Amino acid sequence: MVNKVLAAFVVTDGLFVSMGAIMLGFSIIVQQTCFNAPADGNEAARNLLYQRFPFTAGIVNAIFVLVTFLVTIPSLATNNRSLLKLAGYMIVVDAIFTLGIGVDLWIITLKMKAEFQSIWFSQPANTQELMQTAFSCCGFFNFSSPAFITDSTCPSPAAAALMRGCATPLTSFGNTFVDNIFTAVFGMVGIDTILIMSIACLLKDRKERERFRYIDEKSGARSTF
Repeated sequence: MVNKVLAAFVVTDGLFVSMGAIMLGFSIIVQQTCFNAPADGNEAARNLLYQRFPFTAGIVNAIFVLVTFLVTIPSLATNNRSLLKLAGYMIVVDAIFTLGIGVDLWIITLKMKAEFQSIWFSQPANTQELMQTAFSCCGFFNFSSPAFITDSTCPSPAAAALMRGCATPLTSFGNTFVDNIFTAVFGMVGIDTILIMSIACLLKDRKERERFRYIDEKSGARSTF
C-alpha cells in the first residue's frame, strides 16, 4: 500500500526542485539579455526594470534549492530522520531567503514612479523615443519636463502638449509587471512552507513506524520464551 505521507512529500519535493530550476534558468537568461538593445518601448521598459532585479541573489537562492533537494534524496532512500531534519532546516533558510527577494521586488512597486524617473533621465534619446511611441506619451512628467523627444508620436511642441507624460503609463506598466513577478516569488515561499509541513508529517510518520516496529520486535522476542 502506498504511503500517502511519503507520496505527498515526493510530489512537493518535485515542485520544490522545479521551482529552483525555473528560478535559476530565469535569473541567468534574463540577467544576460536585459542589457540587449530593445526592439520596442515595452521591451525597453521591461529590460530597464529587469536591470534593477536582484538576479545574483536569485541565482544563489536557486543553487541552494538544488543543493537542498540533493539532501532530501538519501532521506527518501533510507529512514534516516537526521538528514530529513537537516533538509527541513535548509528549506526554512531558503524560504526566508526567497521571502527577502519577494519583499525586495515588492518595495520596487512602492517607489515605481521614482524608479522610472531615474531610469528615464539616464536613457539615451532613442530609448526614450521607443517608450514614447509604445506608451503614447511625451516627456516624463509632461512634454516639457523633461523635454520630449521629437518623433512620430510627438512631432511638435503643440502636438506634444496635447499628450500625457510617460510617468503614469510607465508606472502602471511597471507595477503590473513587477506585481506578477513578486507574486510568483511569494508562491515559491508557499511551496517551501508546504514542503516543511510535509517533512514534519513524514518525520512523525517515521517515528511512529519505528515505535511500532520496536514494539513488534519486542513482542516477538517475548513470544519465543
